[in-house]
Amino acid sequence: KRPSDRVGLILFGEHPYLQAPLTLDTTAVTKLLDNSLPGMAGDATAIGDAIGLAVKNLRQRPAASSAIILLTDGEDNASSIPPMQAAKLAQQYGIRIYTIVVGRDGLAPFPDGHGGFIMTSSSVDTTLTREIAETTGGAFYTASDQKSLEKIYDQIDSLERTPSEKTRPLVIRRPLFQYPMGLSLLLLGILSLAEQIRK
Repeated sequence: KRPSDRVGLILFGEHPYLQAPLTLDTTAVTKLLDNSLPGMAGDATAIGDAIGLAVKNLRQRPAASSAIILLTDGEDNASSIPPMQAAKLAQQYGIRIYTIVVGRDGLAPFPDGHGGFIMTSSSVDTTLTREIAETTGGAFYTASDQKSLEKIYDQIDSLERTPSEKTRPLVIRRPLFQYPMGLSLLLLGILSLAEQIRK
């Protein structure tokens, strides 16, 4: 829905990984997201490290148009950077963080890596994610299913409307190399012909 926005994708488990740097190619980012699997970045959750990596990639962008959407179960258990320290770093650069906590306390299905699921105990931490959002001027949400998640994204979409002061014209470049190259070949042909006539 935001074709004029640059979007990036970070997957995080035990460590964060930059799957897609900031790009206007939202189709490619969508495919990368669709192809990602739970647990492919590890079974732990490094929220602070993921925020730190996101800030590193956004800090050179204008603050008014920089935001992070953090989708997590909220339980940080593997960060080398404390999540609140990373949130304060985002605040320094004017980057808002919208936190979305998914899941619920209790047993939940988790992919076993062989096409099936195993029931594992899960816990949801809303205190940390709420504090991260409030610190950065973002907003905190909880999602229990896909429909509620879609509504949350619509709300964030309506909040993150930054009018562009300047519109950058789209320039479609047309190669012109054939004209000087054609002229060079013509002159080369004339010179070769002149040499033959002299002989």
